[in-house]
Amino acid sequence: MSQHAILQAEPQPIIACTVSRDVQAFDLLIEDMEAALGERWGDLGFEDAITFMGQPDSADLEFIAIALDAEDEADLSLIASVIRTAKHRGVRVILIAEDLSPSSLHQLLRDGGDEFIPYPLPEGELHRAIERVTAPQIEETTTAAARPTLKATGDRNGVVIPVQGMSGGVGATTFAVNLAWELANIDKKDPPRVVILDLDLQFGSVSTYLDLTRRETVLEMLADMENADSEVFMQALQSYEARLHVLTSPADLVPMDLIGPTEIGRLIEMARVNFDYIIIDMPSMMVDWSQTVLEAAHVYFGLTELDMRSAQNMLRLKRALQAEDLPFNKLRFLLNRAPKFTDLSGKSRVKRLAESLEISIDVLLPDGGKPVVQCCDHGTPLSKDAAKNPLRKEILKLAQSVHDVNKSDAETLQK
Repeated sequence: MSQHAILQAEPQPIIACTVSRDVQAFDLLIEDMEAALGERWGDLGFEDAITFMGQPDSADLEFIAIALDAEDEADLSLIASVIRTAKHRGVRVILIAEDLSPSSLHQLLRDGGDEFIPYPLPEGELHRAIERVTAPQIEETTTAAARPTLKATGDRNGVVIPVQGMSGGVGATTFAVNLAWELANIDKKDPPRVVILDLDLQFGSVSTYLDLTRRETVLEMLADMENADSEVFMQALQSYEARLHVLTSPADLVPMDLIGPTEIGRLIEMARVNFDYIIIDMPSMMVDWSQTVLEAAHVYFGLTELDMRSAQNMLRLKRALQAEDLPFNKLRFLLNRAPKFTDLSGKSRVKRLAESLEISIDVLLPDGGKPVVQCCDHGTPLSKDAAKNPLRKEILKLAQSVHDVNKSDAETLQK
């Protein structure tokens, strides 16, 4: 052996590739890829990517980051082929899109995109997406307790009750989850069929508050609502203690316009004909299908607090609905963390708020304190771990009132 022999380190394997028309148009992506992977990544064009993934050199490839913008919409079929080739090889796909139409993004997610990130890239988001797609893939399982036991019947005419917060953090999801649970247990002899739909597609937390997994089948159904039926809908649900059925928000971050008014209308109809009560946890924002939900609703609960941000948002919502001649009269405002009975100053503020906005605040929900947060973190309804909590008692009273009115209306129709 020569004394001047040089030990040469083997090059590190390529574990990722950017795939684009021109990666130089996505300079932030280049910086983030270098920061996350060093020299363990490469760049390919769309056609080159298909060829590369068919070669032995791609054996170490873990994911591809497809970067595209409005100019690439003419080549969607080619990009879809790249995605399908990657999925066939077990390679994960991150979509990075700038100015791409919702319908195009929807199609690419249906074709197998695992993650979506808007461009310009939010700080640290690519790194988090890489961590998610490269984490060990665990086969989705649903415990026997969470599997839905009800079958689609199509013989119901359910009451649709959306719940929306007038601003972030007012407790709308906590209220929706506990209202749904109380309705599911309101009649021990003849329990109604109750489902809660988490339509806060991006940051919905119904699954967290009930300790349920987010299933891939939810996104699959939402992405193909055209062909969904009651059987598909029931299979996408999970059961909480065999009493409450839940459609969680998707497992991945998806655009709010993934579905439109037609799809939402179809989803609500499938729920309505199979359940007695449909509680809908709405996003705090107004989207193009909010009108569809409002028109389908029997009563629409708006959760608010005694603060300026909520008051301003209620006023803006009122003006918007009345300007479009939409049924504002369906809204029932509920004040969360309301002043105590002895707080005369607080009660006076509530009265002035209602008068200034020319609305009625129909229910005052007391502050449940730390037990409410603890139950949410533990994934249990208030009735299980904090049955005597004042907030739980008020929600139970409201659930009983809703059920009594529904029974009375049903009896009147039968006569």
